[in-house]
Amino acid sequence: MVKIAVLGYGTIGSGVVEVLERNREVITKRAGEEIAVKYILDLRDFPGDPHEDLVVHDYEIIRSDPEVSVVVETMGGVEPAFTFAKAAILAGKHFATSNKALIAKHGAELIAMAQERSLNCLYGASVGGGIPIIRPLNSCLTADVIEEISGILNGTTNYMMTKMSEEGSEFDDVLHDAQAKGYAEADPTADIEGYDACRKIAILTSLVCARQVDFEEIHTEGITKITAADIRYAKAMGRRIKLLACSYRLGEQYCAIVAPYMLDESTPLYGVNGVFNAIFVKGNMLGDAMFYGSGAGKLPTASAVVADIVDIVRHKHVSITMDWKPEKVQLADYRNLTSRYFVRTTADAAAVESVFGEVSYVQAEGITGETAFVTGPMDGYAYEAAAAKLDGILQCIRVK
Repeated sequence: MVKIAVLGYGTIGSGVVEVLERNREVITKRAGEEIAVKYILDLRDFPGDPHEDLVVHDYEIIRSDPEVSVVVETMGGVEPAFTFAKAAILAGKHFATSNKALIAKHGAELIAMAQERSLNCLYGASVGGGIPIIRPLNSCLTADVIEEISGILNGTTNYMMTKMSEEGSEFDDVLHDAQAKGYAEADPTADIEGYDACRKIAILTSLVCARQVDFEEIHTEGITKITAADIRYAKAMGRRIKLLACSYRLGEQYCAIVAPYMLDESTPLYGVNGVFNAIFVKGNMLGDAMFYGSGAGKLPTASAVVADIVDIVRHKHVSITMDWKPEKVQLADYRNLTSRYFVRTTADAAAVESVFGEVSYVQAEGITGETAFVTGPMDGYAYEAAAAKLDGILQCIRVK
């Protein structure tokens, strides 16, 4: 029997315990051994909970117990998760986590520590919840050069953009709705400003280029400036606005960006709505592939965590090959990327064309007193230079 400890008994932690119990028979068969939770670490008590006798408040109990061979972290945040992770690995324990903030910041370091000790540090639930994307990048797609990863990696913002598109609502209204339904936190900053998606694309880019990508260096725009008027223009163009996290291979460099994009129906991510996530991958041999499913939620995410636990049990005495070195990669400037741009401005057509040249104009019913257009393909440097010469810009959204 393999005994594990679960750090954090919130949504994901309780989900891990539930998955292990509900699917015990099939999990035991697939792992080759029974997996049992010995401890649950939390600051709180849970009177009446069927597992209240497993709850401890002191991490040292877990760290010093030789019977615990796997530590599973579901608390979130960088600290104390990082301290607990290091302590577990140094004590000879395998480590699994759903914590994107921890892995984006310290993933390479923890993996290196584990591999030096023939241990495993797995994090399959840190991106995409229950969507299997980490494992394919680590194993199934290792024969390919990954040229692009573009994803809807945050269910909260995708729900909000879908709601705005379907109902024509304003941003503040759909945010309140998302909070009421439990899709958005009381403090939604990490979601709506794009920080959550940024950490996730940093992890995926790190896997692709096998080096540490600093998420703080990724250009990140959220959805807070998207308005009902933008949605009306998108509809007039037959497009939808989505918050995308994208990573591209540019020669020998990599470039990443998080920003709203206008997508047309020929784009695979166009039809991904509600709280669902999807990740588009383009390989030089594979071509196009897309991974789609529940990107968050108690049981989908917990299922991915338990899959990592099973993988660890199968490889108790050997490190699973994972090419992610602590060496930091220097990302190419996002302005090297070529795109078309949807622009709204109070300037007239003559002023627009004097700066941007030939453009395609867009009209939306009921909107007057402004000029809306789509530029031709141009890189970010060219767009910024042109935009600096045009007064009255109200909005700019990339067109994919």
